[in-house]
Amino acid sequence: MSKIRFGIVGTGAIAQTYAQVFQSSRLCKLVAAVDIREDAARSFAEPFHASVFSDYRRLADRKLVDAVVIATPPNTHSQMAIDLMNQGIHVLCEKPLCLSREEALRMMDAASKNKVTFTMASKFRYVSDIIKAKSIVASGAIGRILEFENYFTCRTDMSNRWNSDVRISGGGVLIDNGTHSVDLIRYLCGEIQDAMAIETARVNGLKVEESVRLIARVSNGILALADLSWAIDKQIPDFIRIYGDNGTICVGWNRSRYKIKSSADWITFGNGYDKLKAFRAKVENFCRAIYGEEELLIKPEDALASVEVIEAAYRSLRRNLWEKVQRAQVSVH
Repeated sequence: MSKIRFGIVGTGAIAQTYAQVFQSSRLCKLVAAVDIREDAARSFAEPFHASVFSDYRRLADRKLVDAVVIATPPNTHSQMAIDLMNQGIHVLCEKPLCLSREEALRMMDAASKNKVTFTMASKFRYVSDIIKAKSIVASGAIGRILEFENYFTCRTDMSNRWNSDVRISGGGVLIDNGTHSVDLIRYLCGEIQDAMAIETARVNGLKVEESVRLIARVSNGILALADLSWAIDKQIPDFIRIYGDNGTICVGWNRSRYKIKSSADWITFGNGYDKLKAFRAKVENFCRAIYGEEELLIKPEDALASVEVIEAAYRSLRRNLWEKVQRAQVSVH
């Protein structure tokens, strides 16, 4: 089979990891780079001898590509994806997928109508340790799952980035990191029924939330917590912990392990998070889905669900769903 011809729209920071994938992939090649800053697109394209454009619509006009990675800010995703899919181009769209459920539904409709492959790029789903953790859960080794914890907390300066402009990003850390969290909760635990979000104090003067606790109730009774922050670096070695009634799974940045209740020993099953390896798996799964060799790991329905849960969490955040404690008036003698 010939290599799938890719274009990439947006040549910012995240595109650099895609570049490493394209440099070594046996399934695909980069043939076009698009950025409104044409000089940035030219610098990105140079090692690949790829075509350069400042308008993504030129990709379809020239019929240069089979597939496109959309790596631009979220407010542009929906229209770009729909325009490209209407031209028969497969779309791998970075997370967050888009800014509303309505946009997500229109994207899904365009994919279905044009019979193209469409998915959301959520890198953690492709981490091998996550996939192994899913297998351990399914085996019943740690028993019935009771609680799930996810930690994405790192001090990051977002003051001059589009991520903190709500008109572009749709929100702050909740939609940015929380999209990963929602996808992981659904993958490892099941469908999310209810969501609540609680914000902590903003310390960097951003106009969007910087630190949030997302609490989710899963359909099978599991309680899931996602601790999300751009302001706090908690330096927790595990970014996922799954607690069952017969044991615990910890997926870490540098090591993953599990322990069953009857044993004093932890069993190591992985070396943690490898960003490049996850990106490569993501792109290759997308390519093989285009070839018809395997199913997408993240289906369009999964992408839609991530948008719906994040929307519910923002409704909770805006309504400040706290219950006042009623205190009795007690006289002291």
